[in-house]
Amino acid sequence: MNILGISGSLNLNGNTAFAVKHALAALEKDGFATRFLSLAGREIHPCDGCYRCQAEHACIFDDDMTEIVEAMRWCHGLILGSPVYMGLVSGPLKTMMDRTVVLRPSYEQPLEMAGKVGGGIACAGFRNGGQETTLLSIQIYLLQQGMLVVNDGAPYSHAGGAIVGEAKADELGLCTVENLAVNMASALKRQS
Repeated sequence: MNILGISGSLNLNGNTAFAVKHALAALEKDGFATRFLSLAGREIHPCDGCYRCQAEHACIFDDDMTEIVEAMRWCHGLILGSPVYMGLVSGPLKTMMDRTVVLRPSYEQPLEMAGKVGGGIACAGFRNGGQETTLLSIQIYLLQQGMLVVNDGAPYSHAGGAIVGEAKADELGLCTVENLAVNMASALKRQS
């Protein structure tokens, strides 16, 4: 089974990228095929709500979202990581989320992401620095795509992986990221 991890940070090698790669490494050890994508340096035009993608099955904008959408179609599990900006997901991640309306082709057709497993990781400067609201934003997005949502579970039970400060030095936060990966693996194995 395939797992896609997306870092919604504009810092290519920052904390969010580190945390998402950490989750993917745990999933690789469990036998999953993984792929990492970063939104850093990508050209992603904001959605303008034209909904022509519903009729044409493709977005009118020819930009870097084409690769991201194809990777989302490839995966069975999706991890979205975001730095916390003003208590919510980053602008680049929100723009990417909006552009995936192409995966919701029409009201008569099934959602392309339905039944896949998803989870989130949030990185902030403080332990209670908006990670939960950022993770809830990610979860709402995943649910609107018809996905099954996992969190980091016991013993911490956050809404997902919650990192504070420098990711590689946050032992507790990395435990939540590892737990998220374990829960994703468990959910996917139950599906197969």
